[in-house]
This record gives sequence, C-alpha cells and structure tokens, in this order.
Amino acid sequence: MRIVFTGGGTGGHFYPIISVAEEIHEIVEKEKLIPPELYYIGPNVLDYEALVEQNIVWKQSSAGKVRRYFAIQNFFDLFKIVIGTIQATVQMYFLYPDVVFSKGGYASFPTTFAARLLNIPVIIHESDAHPGRANVIAAKWARAVAISFPGVAKYFEGIGASKLALVGNPIRRALFRPAREGAHTYLNLKKGEPTILILGGSQGAQAINSVVLDALPELLEKYQVIHQAGKSNVEQVRKIANVILKDNPNKDRYRVFGFLNILAMRMSAGIASVIIARAGAGTIFEIAAWGLPAIMIPLPEEISHDQTKNAFAYARGGAAIVLKQKNLTKNILLAELDRIMSDPEIQSQMTEAAHAFARPDASKKIARMLLKTALEHEQ
Repeated sequence: MRIVFTGGGTGGHFYPIISVAEEIHEIVEKEKLIPPELYYIGPNVLDYEALVEQNIVWKQSSAGKVRRYFAIQNFFDLFKIVIGTIQATVQMYFLYPDVVFSKGGYASFPTTFAARLLNIPVIIHESDAHPGRANVIAAKWARAVAISFPGVAKYFEGIGASKLALVGNPIRRALFRPAREGAHTYLNLKKGEPTILILGGSQGAQAINSVVLDALPELLEKYQVIHQAGKSNVEQVRKIANVILKDNPNKDRYRVFGFLNILAMRMSAGIASVIIARAGAGTIFEIAAWGLPAIMIPLPEEISHDQTKNAFAYARGGAAIVLKQKNLTKNILLAELDRIMSDPEIQSQMTEAAHAFARPDASKKIARMLLKTALEHEQ
C-alpha cells in the first residue's frame, strides 16, 4: 500500500500533511495493518525533519504558480507547470500509489493531474473558507473533498454533496493540548499574571509588530506579552523594544521570539489569556482547540482573500473578534484587549464558542479516508 502526499510549501499546507501521517501510523499500529509506504511530491520541503520522523520519502518535482495579476513570471511558470506535470507523471507511474492526498496550493497541481491521467484516486483537503484554484480544479476528478469551514461547500456544488466531508483542519497531535506545567519557568514569566500571546504567522507580520511595539509600554502595565515576531523581523523588533523599554520597570514582562517551536508554542498557549493572531486556517483551528479568546488580524484582502473569510467565519460563532489591518492602531488594539480581559463572561463565552468550533478529530477522519481508499484500490 502506497500513499502520496502533495501540497504547497507553506506551513498551512505542509503541517496538516504531517498530522495526517501521524494518524495513519497510529491507526496502522492499533489495527495491525501492513504499514503503508508514504511519499511527498513537491518542489520543496518546509520541514525535512518532520518528513523523516513520519517515514515520508520526498520526491522532488517542479511546479509553477499562476498569479491572479499580470506578472512576467506567469509566462515562465507555465513551463514549470508543464515540466512538473511530466515529472510527476513519471514518478507516479513508477510508484503507482493507491491514493493521492492533496492539501492544495500551486505545488499540488502537477501531482493531482498526473493522478488523473493514471486513474489513481485523489482525496483533497481545503483548509480555508475560500478555496484555492488548485483544489477547485482537482475537485472535478477527486474521489472526496474534505473541508474545514461549513460555508466552503458552495464552492464545490458541481461535484455532488456525497463527495464532501466537513472534517475541520488537521492539527499536529503535539499541539492539541497547551502545556501548563513548567510553562512559566520555561518562559521566565511570573505565575498569576494575565498573558497575551501574539502570533504573526511563521514569517511574522510587520504591521502587527509595529502596532505592538507602539503599544508595548501600555500593554506591559497590565499584561505579560509573548511575541512571535518572525525570524526575519526578530532582531529589529528586539532592538526597537530595548530602546522603548530601556528605563521601563515592566520590561521583564516582555518575551520576543523569531519563531515558536512546538514546545514553546504549547508552553505559551498554556499560560496565555488571549491570543492576537493572523487568520490562517491552521492558526484558527489550533486556537480553537486550545479554547482561548482571540483577536484575529487577517492579511489585507488584496493580499489574501482566504484570511479575511477565515477570520469572519471563525468570529461568527463568537470565538473571536476581527480587526482589519487598515483599521489597526494601538488604541483600538488596547481597547479590545481591555474589553475582553475585564469581563470574565466575555472570556467564558469566547472559550465556549472556540471549543464548539474545534474539530480535533480531523486528522483521524482524513487518515481513515485515505486508508480505506488505498485498501480498496490495492484490492
């Protein structure tokens, strides 16, 4: 039995694949099935160690991106798409997997199209509230389409309701539960103090960083702050913060990181009272699983339609509030934080709504879909 994974190179595409692979291994071990051979086909790998840990073999192939705006790169990327499709078809012919699982993104198209040419079953998963074009196209020949948000179904009306499954977004098992034991010691922060966790995404967010730095003296008067600023931004943010907080008596209440690894993320979530974050689907479902109140600041719509729709889809149930980046100022951010933190009833309602939104069994459901399809194809 062979399973091929494919998807774009961002964390939102890549890490759900890892979480599904984790569940495949768990099911195989519990039910004493023959372990499947797992492969990942794509132009690059975001986290090679994660692939190795899950016994996934990487097969490199080219992929091109067709942008929604005029760009000379579109012309050259058409050749990459053709080359990538040929490469993927050759790889798939020799591997001949029993099922292909696609997380979407431009990098997935060559592999899913090759699967169509070779009559190999395809199952896709759409994380966002507004599907990407690669998944919309692949849905036409997919065996099943798993979605994270209920409203996404309308974008796949042509494929039939029987093919759609609302499962949520896969989350790595290690991130399911925040870690509270030893978290304050690990982060060198005081117990019993309200703590704000700021997540700008894996690359950080300069707009959020700027407002946070502007508001930092006022923030630290009331809260401890854990700030993921992004690997490329952290040194600049740290330097500016050192200047702003030079003589500030609360400067020890601020912790800034370039990137929070799994342990640091679990520790941070374990002591956080409120999270301020971008609105990637992976981030939203992690926050929902943690049951924490949130302030979502999606990327502007001209950059990402997905995040704005994700944020409002999540906030609709009461688990979060949405601040658009163009309206973001330190006074608005401080006012919304104070409104949440000063009212235990609001916090309780947001926590309840977050838990209601979360779908912690998404990875397991997808893993079972893949194994069932693979076994049927193998037979």
